[in-house]
Amino acid sequence: MSGMKKITVALCQINVAVGAIRANADKMAAAAGEAAARGARLILFPELALCGYPPEDLVLKPHFIRDCTAALHDLQARLPAGSVTIFGAPWTEQQKVFNGAVVCAGGEVRGVYKKIALPNYGVFDEKRIFVPGERPLILNFGGARIGVHICEDSWLPDEPACRLLAPFQLDGLVNISASPYERGKLSRREAALQKTAVKLDTLLLYCNLVGGQDELVFDGASMVVSPKGPTCMRGRQFAEETLYFNLPAPRKGAHSKQADADIIDIPVTGAAEITSSPADSAVAPALGPAEEVYAALKTGLRDYVNKNAFQNCVVALSGGIDSALVAAIAADALGAERVHGITMPSRFSSEATRADAVQLARNLKIDFRTVAIESLFKAYLNELTGQWPGKAPDITEENLQARIRANIIMALSNKFGWLVLTTGNKSELAMGYCTLYGDMVGGFAVIKDVPKTLVFELARWRNSQDTVPVIPPSTIERPPSAELRPDQKDSDTLPPYEILDPILELYIEQHCGLEEIMARGFDGDIVRMTVRTVDRNEYKRRQGAPGIKITPCAFGRERRMPITNQYWS
Repeated sequence: MSGMKKITVALCQINVAVGAIRANADKMAAAAGEAAARGARLILFPELALCGYPPEDLVLKPHFIRDCTAALHDLQARLPAGSVTIFGAPWTEQQKVFNGAVVCAGGEVRGVYKKIALPNYGVFDEKRIFVPGERPLILNFGGARIGVHICEDSWLPDEPACRLLAPFQLDGLVNISASPYERGKLSRREAALQKTAVKLDTLLLYCNLVGGQDELVFDGASMVVSPKGPTCMRGRQFAEETLYFNLPAPRKGAHSKQADADIIDIPVTGAAEITSSPADSAVAPALGPAEEVYAALKTGLRDYVNKNAFQNCVVALSGGIDSALVAAIAADALGAERVHGITMPSRFSSEATRADAVQLARNLKIDFRTVAIESLFKAYLNELTGQWPGKAPDITEENLQARIRANIIMALSNKFGWLVLTTGNKSELAMGYCTLYGDMVGGFAVIKDVPKTLVFELARWRNSQDTVPVIPPSTIERPPSAELRPDQKDSDTLPPYEILDPILELYIEQHCGLEEIMARGFDGDIVRMTVRTVDRNEYKRRQGAPGIKITPCAFGRERRMPITNQYWS
């Protein structure tokens, strides 16, 4: 391409909402216009950006597909005529619906790539709603050969989606993606993309979605990977932004005449390097382990609240570490003015935990209320004790307190329209150490996928961000307790969390059996008790609120176990 100006690519890392088709189209039109004004001639948007990801069974509704198609045709005329724009949208041909990458130029659709590798594991269920594509698509843009992929297509360099591109000696491969976050995934994702770039000997430009959608959080971190493997540009995690990159001059040489693909010829018109923002920018540093998880939880909560049109949320503050962490995340995500705390002490609540709840609310500057439950608890006991004369207090009385509190916080939710944030962590939910229709009641479970040991780590990290600790240090240092009976501690019922959490990780996230876990050096009795308790409490988790996924196997849509289950291993 001697004498030709460089082609600038814009990777638009945006946050869209599932089902907000027109609003998403407006956002893409505005972002594409800005990118073109700054010199971009190839503009990328994430997978299914038009309808939001994952659309799930909305795709099975014919009127949803019709509305997407209408919005697509409207959008194509609003995109910059002098640039090529590639964005994700459902695409229909012969009554089949594909996960498509739509290529627009000059006010019209010039071609559509249909995703070949449809994931059907973990949180993904694409084979249920989409038909897989079969042919690669090559964009012949100003003499440069650019392949098109969608997310999973680039994860497996030896699978058909990559093999079909191998004969073309590509100058670039674009991947529009919606890859959800989990701990440690950024490095794994980057390694997979590097393998594909090396395998195809091409520059790989990866544009990822950002934002929260129900249980999922998308972390962005769009990147450009060189043909030799190293990442030469990467965007920030959990933030909307547009990255600009100047394509190098195309390589000489023709592709194999035996290769078969859909090839779109588009001339470059008015290509120029951007002037108002530096292209070929640096690799944004990855967040630290605790900061990354905290950012994911904050993003997931913010978008769940805002996209579902809640104005405020409420947290039951016990003075314990779980509710303290949830309240801190909520205040950071939404602003203190949108968060309400309520403490509901009983006869078993200590002065220390009451004081910590008050101090936390002051530190966070959130609205704080107290509703003591003693009179209500006495009324329940007076009415019910006659139903079990002579029986000693047990878990029944403990659960009554949790269910009274649930009634109070739900009454506030109904009266003021506040979203109730539950405070149970993954360790408790795994072991059923929670009360059905009690502390499990709520609309969104922020730390549902956060093990207890990580709760402590996140609390300490959050405190390290301020000169004065936001979460009272005594809350972190005190042995965990539900405070539903005298001198109660979690360790009365559960193994120590530093032992329990590694066992839970092996059983739930790594799918190890009893013998395999015990071979790692864990006590056999503890392992057997843990595994049976986890399986026995599936019925509770099935009735819990949705919560943010941060591990490789989260309860809910990802880990689907039978309730009636007689297999113990």
